[in-house]
Amino acid sequence: MDGMTDAALAPAIADRLKRDEHGLFAAIAQQYDTGEVLMLAWMDDEALRRTLATGRVTYWSRSRQEYWTKGDTSGNVQILKSAALDCDGDAVLLKVDQAGGACHTGDRTCFDAGSLPLG
Repeated sequence: MDGMTDAALAPAIADRLKRDEHGLFAAIAQQYDTGEVLMLAWMDDEALRRTLATGRVTYWSRSRQEYWTKGDTSGNVQILKSAALDCDGDAVLLKVDQAGGACHTGDRTCFDAGSLPLG
């Protein structure tokens, strides 16, 4: 992954994180005012640091092996309203104001491909 910048994620946050073998943890984006779940992506310490510092959500792309700030190419920007770690520290919930679609397909949410059958 890219080298860390001069600034680092605050130790009080970094110490709570539980990362996978690649240094990543899940990041769930939720529309702050409606509660709509928009997407799941991956972050590392630097992506979270950038997100908290700038108010624009930045993720780590596992396929491209690079950071990407949501909306830089699509225009579908995610503005951070709040962030919270889950009880285990292995996921972060990002409440955002989403402009346009959150999914790479252009859809509003990544979770609109139809419900799975129950029972």
